[in-house]
Amino acid sequence: MKYIISLLIILGGVTDPVNKIARSNKLKRTAKEAYETGQYAEAVTAYVSLLDSLEVEDYKARLNLANAAYLLSYGGDNMGLLSDISSGKTQVQDSAQLSAISEDLRYFDIADKNYKTVAGAAEPVLASSAHNQLGIIAYKMSEQSPDEKESFMNSALSNFKNALLKNPSNEQARYNYELLKKLLRQQQEQQQQDQKKDQQQEQKQDQQNKDQKDQKDQQQKQDQEQKNDQNKEQQEQEQQKNDKQQQEQQEQKEGEQKDDPMQKLMEKLKEMNIPLEKAQMILEAMKNNEIQYVQQKKRKATQKKDSDKPDW
Repeated sequence: MKYIISLLIILGGVTDPVNKIARSNKLKRTAKEAYETGQYAEAVTAYVSLLDSLEVEDYKARLNLANAAYLLSYGGDNMGLLSDISSGKTQVQDSAQLSAISEDLRYFDIADKNYKTVAGAAEPVLASSAHNQLGIIAYKMSEQSPDEKESFMNSALSNFKNALLKNPSNEQARYNYELLKKLLRQQQEQQQQDQKKDQQQEQKQDQQNKDQKDQKDQQQKQDQEQKNDQNKEQQEQEQQKNDKQQQEQQEQKEGEQKDDPMQKLMEKLKEMNIPLEKAQMILEAMKNNEIQYVQQKKRKATQKKDSDKPDW
């Protein structure tokens, strides 16, 4: 098959319009046969020769070229539906896996470029199919690029919507549009649940931190109260000791004062409200009188008694 296509390309140098039409028809049949039998690489070669080398503009052939390149890029025979993608059966994780699936990354570029060309065609059915496939590619790219996932998902949804606007009878596009809306809604709900879970976890952590702080503050308060009680008890013991010492000193002082007659006299005069100076004068007078009394007693004892005088 490749030899036939190569031969046709060589013969393409002839500029005869009749020969060009004949070659175009031959390439169309060759490409269609290869496409329908699953020989996608041969189909791509034939369609590229037809559309680019011979410069034949055929949107249906260009759509088949894009489809063949798409199947070579992503593998599998499923075209137009997200069902296998959403179930994970044909999920492409990264460019390394994409390279392993595809014989050449140029097939990916061929598919993307030609789908975009057909999407602008005047034929609504063909344009709708191209938009639908662009939506699927955008969805696959969202799985390969987590950082740009939201952007690719929105692009996929927009392409499915445009596919329906071009051709409301495109059931594949309708299925994909509804499925992607459901997936986006589920994703949004999951994000909200995750945010709520994160908030609850954060609140729980904050409460745990608060409880630990309150417990620590309570322990510090109890320790301080215990320390204050100990200080108070110690102060009371010291006060009792001081009071006891003062009481013993007072009792000792009072005991000493009980045996002092002069002190008793002074206290008695103080009770009678007699000034200290006057009390001293009285004491001096009492002392002098006592001395005179003693002297008189001595003189009387030395004189003879007059018998002529009565005793009184």
